[in-house]
Amino acid sequence: MKRRIFTEEHEAFRATVRTFLAKEVEPHYEQWERDGIVSREAWRAAGRQGLLGMAVPEEYGGGGEPDFRYAAVLTEEFARAGAAGLAVGLHNDIVGPYLTGLATEEQKRRWLPGFCSGETVTAIAMTEPGAGSDLQGIRTTAEEHGDHWVLNGSKTFISNGILADLVIVVARTTPEGGAHGLSLFVVERGAEGFERGRNLAKIGQHAQDTAELFFHDVRVPKENLLGELNGAFVHLMTHLAQERMGIAVAGIAAAEQLLEITTAYVKEREAFGRPLARLQHIRFEIAEMATECAVTRSFLDRCIEDHANGELDATHASMAKWWATELQKRVADRCLQLHGGYGYMSEYPVARAFTDGRIQTIYGGTTEIMKEIIGRSLLG
Repeated sequence: MKRRIFTEEHEAFRATVRTFLAKEVEPHYEQWERDGIVSREAWRAAGRQGLLGMAVPEEYGGGGEPDFRYAAVLTEEFARAGAAGLAVGLHNDIVGPYLTGLATEEQKRRWLPGFCSGETVTAIAMTEPGAGSDLQGIRTTAEEHGDHWVLNGSKTFISNGILADLVIVVARTTPEGGAHGLSLFVVERGAEGFERGRNLAKIGQHAQDTAELFFHDVRVPKENLLGELNGAFVHLMTHLAQERMGIAVAGIAAAEQLLEITTAYVKEREAFGRPLARLQHIRFEIAEMATECAVTRSFLDRCIEDHANGELDATHASMAKWWATELQKRVADRCLQLHGGYGYMSEYPVARAFTDGRIQTIYGGTTEIMKEIIGRSLLG
């Protein structure tokens, strides 16, 4: 089914992204997997290619193009390449809107040029050992002292946690405020008392550095408060739809790529003297996955279009996120099964896709949280 949401300009950009991946990412990815981290040069290369800060105004070094469809193209191609380690989606689509939408003029001039060039890698620190999706459970605190804030606490599962030069930290500024007593602070590399724990060992996405962060009496300048004091909850809720759309877009693109790889495999692989594709069960499996992907793609493209037009609501973003990522999980499992023993070998793309994609139904809000959001919108 022909997609109708992209123009010639979007497809030209897609070609640019594919060239970048072939030149700057794919030749190095196995080494990054072994190292547990990508090189900083890859981030700078992405900046030089104009892949970072696409929605940032040109006056700060960005692309000046807020059309979310460009972000969707970038996400799709990185997902198809299995290149989750270079977390440009996190940088562009999750952290970026906080800096462009909430930062003061002084903050924008201080942070955005490096953000766009790749010299400044970013992260957002929300999750804590005892608080995942429940913002009311956040224990990290920020206390006001003269011309600065004093930050204490810890965060975990922070993507880009080792590489990040700039971390947006969610901290409690009003003890009795519940979810509405939280604020956002920007902590920069080198701040005294800011420490990084180990690069966490994960079952997948080995090239993506994920770390624990610790804050021991970190002095955060008053000018590093991002947005409104005690306004973090509203700020976070405002930007979650885009985060979840990015995850959903990656989910359907990964599922489609797995289906493509597996379809080619069953045509070539023989069993009982004939190609697997000649077996009715195999044809049914491929037919079911192809149909599920096609239906999901239609819904996702509508959501992408709505989001680009500023019309996507939290409910439909949640629908897109849980459905596309659960589909990705199912397709990865079924495609691995169709590869037989070879599917369990790490040298085959389907094996890495199986482990890399498993986190998709968890971060950005679990499937269960997505269903709760949808249910509340329908039932109150």
